[in-house]
Amino acid sequence: MTRPASETLASNHLPERVRQRLLRKPGSSHVSDAVLGAIDGCVTTFAVVAGAYGAGFPAMVALVLGFANLLADGFSMAVSNYESVRAQQEYVESIRRTEENHIEQIPDGEREELRQIFAGKGFQGALLEDILETITRDRVLWVDTMLQEEYGLQTTFLNPWKAGGTTFVAFLAVGVIPLLPMLVPGLDPARQFLISSGLACVMFFAIGMLKSLIFSRPVLKAGLQTLLTGGTAAGLAYAAGTVLRSVFGIEAL
Repeated sequence: MTRPASETLASNHLPERVRQRLLRKPGSSHVSDAVLGAIDGCVTTFAVVAGAYGAGFPAMVALVLGFANLLADGFSMAVSNYESVRAQQEYVESIRRTEENHIEQIPDGEREELRQIFAGKGFQGALLEDILETITRDRVLWVDTMLQEEYGLQTTFLNPWKAGGTTFVAFLAVGVIPLLPMLVPGLDPARQFLISSGLACVMFFAIGMLKSLIFSRPVLKAGLQTLLTGGTAAGLAYAAGTVLRSVFGIEAL
């Protein structure tokens, strides 16, 4: 580690800096929502392009189906993501109500659960009793601790509206890119497909690189992994279009 980076890390862990950081409410990251929407958007529309080209359909068919899928699948993914986050919130709230009820009815039993949890972490004697006294003095802290320690649940959540909205916007923004060559007049189908393929590859690789930069992973490896995933999906769509064209005797238009 270089000296400047080491000094920055050390300064960020000075008592006052730590206190200020811990006082701030934990933020929520929608990076995973954006990555999910971007990858699926690009896969969805480029799969339509690849399938249509493999079946010998004209570019207009790919364009219409691509935009239809872009809107419908983007909305579906956004709603699914919203419902997933909301369901997790509702589940945690139901467990919270259960714990609050238990604390109200059998506080001694809940204290014993808490005692055994922290005893399992190595605390004992007077220190263990001090911890129990501190936690059980605050009902909200007590319930939050039980949620985290007994059930392994998080007590902070993403905003379900932001999660769904982020997925939808990323889906549309990236998903429209493989369709752009179909809007250019004068390009023959082969060139349209070639350009669309190149744009899709660039987007897949860029999304992988973005993930790597955010999560501190090897850039090239992450980019290639995402490119391989998207390319495989598109290859399957192209193969399906080609096979079905042969099976049903579809003539290229």
